Amino acid sequence: MGTATAETREPTDAPPPSDAEENAETPEALVAALERQVAQLQHQKLALQEEITQLQASRADLMQGQLADTQAAMGRLVKDALSELEQRKHHLQISVEQLERRQERIRSEMRTTFAGVSQDLAIRVQGFKDYLSGSLQDLVNAVEQLELTPEEPEPQRPPAKPTRGGDRRGDRRGDRLVMPKFAEGGFQDQAKHIRRMLDKYRTMPDYYGPAWQLRRTFEPVHAQRLSQWFFTQGGRGAIRTMGSRLQNILVTSAAISALKTLYGDRLRTLLLANTPERLGEWRRGLQDCLGISRIDFGPDRGVVLFEAPEAVAQKADRLLKQKQMPLIVIDETENEVNLSLLQFPLWLAFAPDPEVPTVL
Repeated sequence: MGTATAETREPTDAPPPSDAEENAETPEALVAALERQVAQLQHQKLALQEEITQLQASRADLMQGQLADTQAAMGRLVKDALSELEQRKHHLQISVEQLERRQERIRSEMRTTFAGVSQDLAIRVQGFKDYLSGSLQDLVNAVEQLELTPEEPEPQRPPAKPTRGGDRRGDRRGDRLVMPKFAEGGFQDQAKHIRRMLDKYRTMPDYYGPAWQLRRTFEPVHAQRLSQWFFTQGGRGAIRTMGSRLQNILVTSAAISALKTLYGDRLRTLLLANTPERLGEWRRGLQDCLGISRIDFGPDRGVVLFEAPEAVAQKADRLLKQKQMPLIVIDETENEVNLSLLQFPLWLAFAPDPEVPTVL
């Protein structure tokens, strides 16, 4: 009985685990789970560290590339700036050299001008003194002649006054035109008047005077050359060129201005040059020196331009028949003076200087 009872009490199946047994297995599982998590975190840490290392390397490469690009850009910028500065420096050096040369030229001109100003003033004062002495001596001679002459002397013609219209007395006798011969004694009044005009041009230039009056500086060398033509050659002859056409135009302008005060509108200038370009230079130069305009040039005007000497001779002959006074001016490029021009009362030719090359 006892055995049967014991057998009947044994369970047929294993009993379910109790709560204590379940709680006893939980820490191990937790430790395993934690270990797995730690392993995963360590793995993530390593991956993150590796990624950080890669990022740092990429950042370093990027910064190095940007730095290289920046340095290259800065190098190009500095190079361009230096190139521009070099160009500006070169231009400034050229400007400085030009200014230095100009300064030296101005100083040279100032030394030349101011060094000779006292001498020039002395020459002007002496010239004015000589002019007064000569005028007083002429007045004394005239008075003595009046006292010694038994018959009533002819009234002397007063010196011509320099006006634009000119003094038309003294160059006509009745209806006959008197040819000027300034180098002869019969034309003393006209010669004195011309001397006064040349002295005035040299000592008291009028740059804003009326038309047909000389408006440029007249140097002693110009006055000497023109005085030779007036008083040695009698207004008919060739003089040595001044070295340039502009200087020759200045001398011619002074001659026209002085003769204009004597003959007024009856003075007609006939200009001969062998090319239109040279005639253009003469026209512009005369306009500048005499204050005239283009309307003063033409067949029936104050100045007539010619390229052929035959036409000049024909025009001068017609002017003489019309009681006009032609002044023939011949450019230095004319190799010879046409014989037909030598018959007229006033002609001025410029002869080339064989020792000095002429600026044409």
